[in-house]
Amino acid sequence: MLIGPVAALPGPRYVGLARRIRDLVTAGALPAGSRLPAERELAGELDVSRVTVASAYRVLREQGFATTRHGSGTLIELPGVPSSWGAPSSDPGLLDLAHAAPEAAPQLLPAYQQALAELPARLAGHGYAPTGLVELRAAVADRFTARGLPTGPEQVVITAGVGDATAVVLDTLLQPGDRVLVEHPTYPGVLGMVAAAEGRCVPVPVDPAEPDALVRAAGLAARQSSPRLAFLMPDFSNPTGAQLSAAGRRRLAATLWQQGVLTVADEVAADLHLDGDAEPPYAAGLPDAATVTIGGLSKAVWGGLRIGWLRTDAALADQLGAALGRRQLSVGMLDQLAATVLVGELDQVLELRRAQLRERRDVLRAEIAARLPDWSAPCPAGGLSLWCRLPGDLSSAAVVASAAPLGLLLAEGRAFGTGHAFDDHLRLPFTLPPAELRTAVGILETVCGTLRSDPFRPTPSRPLSVV
Repeated sequence: MLIGPVAALPGPRYVGLARRIRDLVTAGALPAGSRLPAERELAGELDVSRVTVASAYRVLREQGFATTRHGSGTLIELPGVPSSWGAPSSDPGLLDLAHAAPEAAPQLLPAYQQALAELPARLAGHGYAPTGLVELRAAVADRFTARGLPTGPEQVVITAGVGDATAVVLDTLLQPGDRVLVEHPTYPGVLGMVAAAEGRCVPVPVDPAEPDALVRAAGLAARQSSPRLAFLMPDFSNPTGAQLSAAGRRRLAATLWQQGVLTVADEVAADLHLDGDAEPPYAAGLPDAATVTIGGLSKAVWGGLRIGWLRTDAALADQLGAALGRRQLSVGMLDQLAATVLVGELDQVLELRRAQLRERRDVLRAEIAARLPDWSAPCPAGGLSLWCRLPGDLSSAAVVASAAPLGLLLAEGRAFGTGHAFDDHLRLPFTLPPAELRTAVGILETVCGTLRSDPFRPTPSRPLSVV
């Protein structure tokens, strides 16, 4: 029994029972859509009154964690994702650690200069490339092939960034009410996109200390919940930095395919390995139709270059490309010409980016160890951020709210989860220069001291988006 002894639960018994079930849901142990035991059955199992169980279920319904359906009983649900995030700030006086977005790579400007030189030869045409310039699709396909995933240009669709690739997949393939298996915690944008497509998230816990534990948990969730899709970040998951092993990704890919689940594998950080070597692509060895792999240049090159892509089998690529064409006729020609140059030079771009991120990661961890010694900041082997566990007397929401007036923008831990999870965590990207990271940790040190001396001081937060 996952709930454990009722006598050990705090507060009124029915409130403690509701809180325990809610915690199991937000941790991913009880997937969305699963049925809770009947009131009489659970009351007998826990040796409590049926009124206690009924009251606990009522609290869960009021909080949005359960629904009762005639003939189906009480089912687990997840509350909606907050939609109050605004655009990233353009104020140069602010330190932005709400967004994991480094500055432009030095190769960006020369690539645009080369693209401008090539542009006159294109001006006599209409300027549209609905699924992407063939040169760019071929360059992306060649990189997949070089990584061990044979790919042709007809399997690649160019999009306006990684988020655009994700949105076109979800909007095209999800029907209202369909379930989507997601890592927990995960990138907040996908939670919002699933909600916008009227899907339902099924959270599966991610343990950075044991990333392959996801394999069994996801397999169990797939059997229990019958999701239509799974959204995974097998390499340096945002925000935890967890990475599946080669054996783990093979087992997980095969399990989901056998369960009839189409995997959307976000590889935007796959090339940002800072320690050790890259793992094989998640989709290697699978039928092409088993996976849609998405990627782009926002993290390796620059967020302002809105070029992403998706890769799958040719028939599904045609379907997704047609759906994209109905939304937008084409990604910008100049951006695609520059991206073609950059994809051809991506190994050199990545060599510099990895060295930069490695240095900044180590600086940030050293500053945290020196100035916030009671914080836990495990070292990820790649990616762009630390997933910090806060000491028990601190709330992520309070830290974020208190840091904003001091010029430091952060994303609270709850943005990365469903329901009320992860208020004990804070994502800290190591994408700013070392001097700015040191300043940011200094502000956090001040904030922690202030909160501990006056924990009830009101500090309203501002809405933020998260990338």
